[in-house]
Amino acid sequence: MKKQQAIRKAIIPVAGFGTRFLPATKAQPKEMLTLVDKPVIQYIVEEAVASGITDIILITGQNKRAIEDHFDRNFELEYRLKQKGKLEALDEMERITNLANFYYVRQKTPLGDGHAVLQAKDLVAPDEPVAVLFGDDIVVSKTPALAQLIRVYEKYQDVVLAVDRVPKSEVASYGIIDIASSSGKTHEVRDFVEKPSPKNAPSNLAWIGKCIITHEIFGILSTMKSGKSGEIRLADAFSILLKKRPLYACELEGQRFDCGSKLGFLKATVAFGLAHQELKRDFAKYLKSIRIK
Repeated sequence: MKKQQAIRKAIIPVAGFGTRFLPATKAQPKEMLTLVDKPVIQYIVEEAVASGITDIILITGQNKRAIEDHFDRNFELEYRLKQKGKLEALDEMERITNLANFYYVRQKTPLGDGHAVLQAKDLVAPDEPVAVLFGDDIVVSKTPALAQLIRVYEKYQDVVLAVDRVPKSEVASYGIIDIASSSGKTHEVRDFVEKPSPKNAPSNLAWIGKCIITHEIFGILSTMKSGKSGEIRLADAFSILLKKRPLYACELEGQRFDCGSKLGFLKATVAFGLAHQELKRDFAKYLKSIRIK
């Protein structure tokens, strides 16, 4: 039997414009918006690292230099922290830099999320499965979200999507899976339906932008033509793959925060503020004092 290839790489597309958060994202990446004192992108990277990932491939675009700088060393800042005796902060800066090996690939033209993932093809071996993590969803759970996906992949050796149950009224905003069979929180996918109406949705299990793909997905993406939106979509590649081989979905355990919407981002800010060791008591006291007019 062929030895199973460990999942050590994660692709994180961060080339989008973040228009939902304008004007905040006019001059800074959406992924650098902070939840309390840490940017969203760092939570995503830390999830990957906690799941055993050693190599992070960031697909970047215009105005994304701040992301590269965040995970790079800042010698002047380190020197000043050391001079002022702020050793705890210095240790944290060094920890961020050493989280993983970082690679940056520029998506020169925004042609869709599938096109963004395709830019990493040459950095992934033909027999190597790879994680894909988009920057909108943070999942707080005992077992990291990506580790849950890896566990399913190791069992089936096929593409695995992370899914979450959403209100029926919201299914039109997601790619929704049609279930062929289930084993606990793991589902074999019969069909993948992109943004169905609530009336026609086969379930309320929505793909939330985390998955493990095989090299076969790169092959599909490289031959696809852009769809009606003018983009090459990863969701369309899943639909094509389903005609040839199985695809699985892992219903995640934990609390998901959709940081791709303003309301979701505010909810995450409150939750992470209430979990922050230094701030939680004072912050909770402040929230209790608020009177809505």
